Amino acid sequence: MKPNQPHTPSSTPPTVLRYAEAVVPTIHGDVRLVVFRERGSEDPHAIEHVAMVFGEPAKASGAVLARVHSECITSEVFGSLKCDCRDQLLEAIIRIQEVGHGVICYLRQEGRGIGLGNKIRAYALQAQGLDTIEANLHLGFDVDLRRYDVAADMLKDLGVRAVRLLTNNPEKLAGLAEAGIQVVGRESIEIEPNRHSESYLSTKQKLMGHLLALAS
Repeated sequence: MKPNQPHTPSSTPPTVLRYAEAVVPTIHGDVRLVVFRERGSEDPHAIEHVAMVFGEPAKASGAVLARVHSECITSEVFGSLKCDCRDQLLEAIIRIQEVGHGVICYLRQEGRGIGLGNKIRAYALQAQGLDTIEANLHLGFDVDLRRYDVAADMLKDLGVRAVRLLTNNPEKLAGLAEAGIQVVGRESIEIEPNRHSESYLSTKQKLMGHLLALAS
């Protein structure tokens, strides 16, 4: 793909502030976790996002392999088979570890931004025959409420200005570029669907423009 040129930096303050960080031993090895809090709130329960930092991406030459990943409790914690989120996250970790450095911006944007409770309400509607888009609209929400300026500001704080993005979603490419991150390439991160996720992934491909190679 052709490079996406970021906009000229503005004087707008960042959307997040670095709050805490530590190296944590995980099943994937030692990972530096950097927690960012959204600005404008002193509330101890303010929304927090996390960057998983592998190696030293700020010192890397060229674009950094990165993923912008939205929280999915149903898949990542409870093992839901209705989506591919958990498998995408694990695949991103493996591929970043293979190159030795990179960043995963883990955003607290459950259910494409509608929250866990509304996501489960949407699941109930899907069980009645609606697709994922129709369910969100029926509940009074837009199709996708996620924002990517938060991820862009996290990357900037970590010293990353150019990325190769692990994604199938063109809106993520555009969102990061709009917020001042140079996207110099895209790497597909496609997971083989199961019988529970086929319809969900097909809807994303056909109606949301996701770059998937699903059989028609």
